[in-house]
Amino acid sequence: MSLYTSNSLFPTSMLAIPNGQPTQAEGKRNSIFLDVTPARTPYLKPASPNAVGPLKNNLMSDISRDIVYENVKPVFTILRVMGVLPLTRPSPGFNQFSISSPSMIYSAVAYFSLVSYVLYLSLHKVQILKTSEGKFEEAVIEYLFTVYLFPMIVVPIFWYETSKIGNVLNDWVAFEIAYKKLSGRALPVRLYKKSLAIAIVIPALATASVVVTHVTMVHFKLGQLIPYVFLEILTYILGGYWYLLCETLSVCATVLAEDFQMALRHVGPAGKVAEYRALWLRLSKLARDTGISNCYTFTFVSLYLFLIITLSIYGLLSQISEGFGVKDIGLALTACCSICLLFFICDEAHYASHNVRTNFQKKLLMVELSWMNTDAQTEVSMFLRATEMNPSQISLGGFFDVNRNLFKSLLATMVTYLVVLLQFQISIPEDTSGDEGDYSNTTSSSTITEAITTTMTTILTTVAAKKKKKH
Repeated sequence: MSLYTSNSLFPTSMLAIPNGQPTQAEGKRNSIFLDVTPARTPYLKPASPNAVGPLKNNLMSDISRDIVYENVKPVFTILRVMGVLPLTRPSPGFNQFSISSPSMIYSAVAYFSLVSYVLYLSLHKVQILKTSEGKFEEAVIEYLFTVYLFPMIVVPIFWYETSKIGNVLNDWVAFEIAYKKLSGRALPVRLYKKSLAIAIVIPALATASVVVTHVTMVHFKLGQLIPYVFLEILTYILGGYWYLLCETLSVCATVLAEDFQMALRHVGPAGKVAEYRALWLRLSKLARDTGISNCYTFTFVSLYLFLIITLSIYGLLSQISEGFGVKDIGLALTACCSICLLFFICDEAHYASHNVRTNFQKKLLMVELSWMNTDAQTEVSMFLRATEMNPSQISLGGFFDVNRNLFKSLLATMVTYLVVLLQFQISIPEDTSGDEGDYSNTTSSSTITEAITTTMTTILTTVAAKKKKKH
């Protein structure tokens, strides 16, 4: 048997290959082919300077900037300018939070300046446009302008969660690298224009909304407008930030599902199925971590929007018998904007969870297994089991899942509390003399305090009962 040993590309110390067949296979007629990814050929220095060496793998190169961050960058910039997101980037593709960083110092100075300004303005309280009767609903509207200042609490909460947000962004970089290694192309996320539009339109609309509300409902000075504008922009820019995170998950899930469907058209896709399963598990973890990293922030935002919607709609309903006036324009605008924001928060999270899990399950259930080998069928079954066992719902720290059912439940609960408030209004007797006016105003203030206390107690009782049922 002749041996072929003259190969200048490889050292002569390698085993001889008889007629192109390995010596270990001599005497065996049946060859075994495994459906696995072959090992990469090692790079060996050519024996001759004129010999042609193997090409280097230039598929993966160091990422100079992470795609997800760059797409959401306009909104991140707005949050950092407002002192809400003290995130630092020591190098492209790496995000971290440091309490001693210049970004954190700037955020602390901006926040405490705002708090000091609000405390100063509290000495000159905003005057509500009141009628001579001093009605119960006017007391509710007065409390509404105090509730408008509640988003100040969300700033330190967001600071606390900045480190988790940075970890999620770093996980996105790892996902981008894994996707590029598998597909050979960069992650096709194109949300920069939407992010830029959100960063421009939301501050403009939020400022206009506050101006209209204050013109129609209160006597205000120009200086008193600043904190309300800041907090209104903060509330709605957080909604835009949440929308972009969920939209990124939806886009990546759709792209991954299409790529996976294309990969199944090739013969023997067992290795590819395993790689796509690992990539899907990364995406599923990102969906869960998105909710966990923003847990307390959006729990507070959801409850805040619920309270704003309830009080605003009550202010509108209380004027039905007398007809709508100029003062109701601000209430209607506040109620509509808050309902839309709450709906988008719930709907986008529902849509993202649906794309991450349900779309992949559909692709897997529609796979034709008859032409596949045993290994490929096993991988597909394991993939399907992974989608069932790994939850992809966006949950706020386990308190509740953010989906359309949450929006429906909040609206149903809001109707109950509106009925309670309207009953309190009906039960208050109308004052008939000037001497009784002071007593009526005092009764209105004490009654509204009792109503809000009762409402908050009912909310807490309902939440506790739901959690008890789950356990």
